[in-house]
Amino acid sequence: MCVAAVWLPAPSACHAGRGFARSVDVIATVSCITLDVAEPGGPMIKLFASDLDGTLFNAFHNVDRTILDAARAIVATGAHLVLATGRTVISARDLGFEDVPIEAVGSNGSIIRDGAGEIIKTFPLDPAELEDLMRSFPHVCFDCVAPEGSYITGTREDHEAGFRRDGLVRRIVMRGMRQRRGGGGERRFSQSMGEVLAHEICKVNCRVSDDGLERELKAYLAEHSDTLVNAPFNPVMFEITQVGVNKGASVAWLAEHLGYAESEVAVYGDGGNDLVMLERFEHAYATANGSDEAKRAAGTVIGPCYLHAVPRHMLRTLRRERGRVVIE
Repeated sequence: MCVAAVWLPAPSACHAGRGFARSVDVIATVSCITLDVAEPGGPMIKLFASDLDGTLFNAFHNVDRTILDAARAIVATGAHLVLATGRTVISARDLGFEDVPIEAVGSNGSIIRDGAGEIIKTFPLDPAELEDLMRSFPHVCFDCVAPEGSYITGTREDHEAGFRRDGLVRRIVMRGMRQRRGGGGERRFSQSMGEVLAHEICKVNCRVSDDGLERELKAYLAEHSDTLVNAPFNPVMFEITQVGVNKGASVAWLAEHLGYAESEVAVYGDGGNDLVMLERFEHAYATANGSDEAKRAAGTVIGPCYLHAVPRHMLRTLRRERGRVVIE
C-alpha cells in the first residue's frame, strides 16, 4: 500500500550514480513510495479546468468511476481540478465527486468556489441592467441565478415549455440532465421582479419558444453589448452575464488567486461558452465531439467525451511531466 508521495526536481547526472541508488535503498524499506519526478523544460500544469457536459462528463452527462478516480489522482499530486461550467454549482459532491476537493468556476464564470464549496468571488449583474431586461421582456421566463440558487420569473410549466424547441434526442438528454441536476441550490418559481432583485444575481438563463420574441431579445442584447454578454452552450438558449464575465477570465482569476501563471493552466471545452477560455490559454484542448468553433479556438483536438478523453489526457499530462515511479 502506498504511504507517501514526494515531488522531486528533474533528475541530474549524479542520480544515475551510487548516491541515488543508496537513497532508493533507504526509502524502499517502506512498503511503497510514489515519486513524482518533473521533466526539465517548461512549466508543469498545476491547474486543470474543464467544461462538464460534452467534455469532462461521460455520454450520460454525469460522473462515473473513471472520472472520479482521475479526479482523485489529479488532486493527490497537488494539482487542482476546476469545474468550468455554465451550470450552477453549489458543491462538487452533489455532482458525483464525493469528497474530492474540487474548485468550481460556475455559471459561466460568474461564481467561483474553492475546494470546500465556499464562495471566493462573484461577478454579479448590475441590478439596474437586470431590471431593465426583465421590464423589457415581461413574458419571458427568466431563470435568474444567484450563489445560493435560482429565482425564476415564470411558473414551472413556463420553464419546461422553453425546452420544446429542442429535437427529440436533445429533449431526452436535457430531461435526464434536469432529473440528475445536482449542486444547483434552491429553485423558486413565480418570482416577482422585487423578489429577484433582492438577490445577488450573477447569471440569467432563458429559452424563448417564439421566433419573433427570440429575435427581439437578440436585438436587445446586441444593443446592450457594452454591459451584457450572451454565451450559451446551446444555440436555442440564452445565458447572460455581465460583460467581461466568462469562463476564461474567471479561470485566469482563480489561477492568479492560487499563485499560478496562465502557462501552468490547461483548459478543456467543447462548445459556445468555452470559446473565450479555449482562445485565452496556451494549453487548450477541445473534445472530438465539440463544435468546429471550439476546435479552432483550442487548436488541439483530443478524443470524445464518451471515451473519457479529458480525464485520460489530464492523467497522461501528469505522467509525462512528473515521471511517476512506484517503488515496491
